[in-house]
Order: sequence, then structure tokens, then C-alpha cells
Amino acid sequence: MNQSKTAEAALKDVFADDFKIGAAVSSGTIQTQEELLKRHFNSVTAENEMKFENIHPAEDVYAFDESDAIVDFARRHGMAVRGHTLVWHNQTGDWLFQDGDGRPAGKEVLLERLRSHIETVVGRYKGEIYAWDVVNEAVADEGGELLRPSKWLDIAGPGFISKAFEFAHEADPNARLFYNDYNESHPHKRDKIYALVKSLLEQGVPIHGIGLQAHWNIFDPSLDDIRAAIEKYASLGLELQLTELDVSVFRFDDRRTDLAEPEPGMLERQAEVYEAVFRLLKEYRGTVSAVTFWGAADDYTWLDDFPVRGRKNWPFLFDERHRPKPAYDRVARLAGK
Repeated sequence: MNQSKTAEAALKDVFADDFKIGAAVSSGTIQTQEELLKRHFNSVTAENEMKFENIHPAEDVYAFDESDAIVDFARRHGMAVRGHTLVWHNQTGDWLFQDGDGRPAGKEVLLERLRSHIETVVGRYKGEIYAWDVVNEAVADEGGELLRPSKWLDIAGPGFISKAFEFAHEADPNARLFYNDYNESHPHKRDKIYALVKSLLEQGVPIHGIGLQAHWNIFDPSLDDIRAAIEKYASLGLELQLTELDVSVFRFDDRRTDLAEPEPGMLERQAEVYEAVFRLLKEYRGTVSAVTFWGAADDYTWLDDFPVRGRKNWPFLFDERHRPKPAYDRVARLAGK
């Protein structure tokens, strides 16, 4: 272990009076990053292991080994667990939307399969997973349509969203249920997410929170836009969580592939962004109940393959060897402030 680790403040202690500090994990990283995870984090989210195609690959087949391992890891280390995710247009097997002859399934068939899936998965972890991303990324990015095109929408209509929350609430009445989305701080999509969630509340749907994915970069979004999003969502009276936080060192449309290490200034700018973000979040600690990074350290991040496959990124507070970065130093200084 790096010697400096013995002295550094644990992130979960820095923000103990503010919100939970989480990390997305895999069945691999709970081994390769175990020491870092148990020192700094008090919550975990399965990066992929609880998504539909992983946990329910065929109608009569469930695969719980990897998700069980993550829940067991959390239990051993006294961590909370967020469930991710029950309904999404991606990483969902084709069988769900088809009948036995490969034609589109009917609405009642699809909703019954969804009910059965949620009853089985949420029910398995009842009392152990305290919060679920029930519906993920259902809002359209651009244009005038509220909802993105999907097989869920084509077959079941917009009511699939409210049904998913109702089924999840029936399966575990004590779980906190979230709508989760990205680009959540961009004004156009922010307003759509707000409209969707407001309509769910008006229908009496059991929804408790909004998940701001927070896949950001060192240039975008602005702190003013983040604050405006938090204020708008909070006006609905719901709990907010940052669910997938990372801060890329590249603009989203930057397609360079030549960097073997960060350019001068990148990590300092990243540190400034992280400090500003966490300073802002502390202002809303009565509303923001958890902040989950979409990973723990730079040795493993989905951004190494997205949006440019195979390009190294450095989006976290800890480097490839799990050592604190300038961003960690800036954030840790907020302890007690």
C-alpha cells in the first residue's frame, strides 16, 4: 500500500455529515480495488451486474452470482447498496420484447414480464438494497418529444414508467425509488426530466428521488447549470442523488487518441471542478443524500472506451495506482466546512 494512504482522510468521513459517498463496482473491481473501496466509500452500485441482460438473460433464467457477490461485499464492509437498473432501453435482451415466434410481444405480456422481473430481483435484495434506479434514461435528448423512442414505449406506451415504479414499490415498500438520467443539468433536458417526474407525482406514482448521473467534463456543464438543475428538481420535494459522477479531462466531442498521460493543466482544472462541485453539493446536503462516482480510480473507467474506444481517461480522485490526485486534495479540504 502507498504510504500516504495511511494519513489521507477517507472520503466517507470528509462528507459524513453531508451525504453517502459511493462508487460503481464490478465483480472484478471489488477484488482489485478492495482496499480503496473499503477505506473511502460507504455505498456501492453494480456497474453492469444488475442490468436486465446480465441478471435475467432468458425468460426462465436468472444469473445472480455476480450481483450476489457485490451485495455480499457491501455487507462485509458495512456499505449501503444502490440497485441499477430495472428498466432501460439498452442492455436488455431481445427475448423480453418478443413472443415465441419472434414477433413483437403484446403490451400485457411485456408488463407481466416486467412485473415478474422486478418482483424477483427487487424481492431477492429486499432490505439489503436501499435504493433503486427504477427507470433509466427514458427522456429524449433533443426535439419536442418528451420520451425517447424505445421498445418499451412502442409496445407498452408511456405507462411502462409508472408501472415499473408501482411494481418496485410492491416488491420492497421501504426502498427509495429513483428516476435516473444523463445530461440532467443541460437546460432543455432538465426541463423534460422535470416535466416527466412532475407528471408521475401528479399521478400518485411511488417515486422518491431523481438521479443526476453527472457524467461531466472539465468544461461542461457550468456550475450555474448544475445549481439550476438541483434547484428545479428539488422544487418537486424529492430526494436527489448524484448517481454516476465522473469528470472527463476531454470535451465530449474531443476525439484525440494520442495522450498517454494528462496534458499540463488538465488535472489542476479537474481539481478545480471537483472542489466547486462538492462545495456546491454541501450547500444542498439536506436534499442531496448520496454522491456515487461511476468507478473509484483511474485504473478502471468506462470512459476508457467511450466516446472514443481505447482512449485513456483520468476522471476520478484517485490515479491508476489508487493514489490521491490533486482533485482528492481539493475535495478533502472541504472537511468540516
